[in-house]
Amino acid sequence: MYVIVEINGQQFKAVQGKKLFVHHIPNVESGATVEFDKVLLVDADGEVQVGTPAIEGAKVVCEVLSPLVKGDKVLIFHKKRRKGYRKLNGHRQQFTEVSIKEIVA
Repeated sequence: MYVIVEINGQQFKAVQGKKLFVHHIPNVESGATVEFDKVLLVDADGEVQVGTPAIEGAKVVCEVLSPLVKGDKVLIFHKKRRKGYRKLNGHRQQFTEVSIKEIVA
């Protein structure tokens, strides 16, 4: 059984026991439980149920493993040829690591 759930504007395939890196969730602590109720699709052994836009009563219960994880560094380089203009900028996205404990469909 798996579900497609929307967490902070992104869609994830959620399977019980799987770990996910989602966009940073503010004000959560390690070990806390978080519920996401915007379930868009449920697949229970080939029986697919699609929400319009979400399925009523379905939710995903997650446990926060690490509240703040930094992603890989992305370098942004701007240059204009023959002008001597070069600019290098870096960015590291912040994520929250969650583990899926229960799927209620």
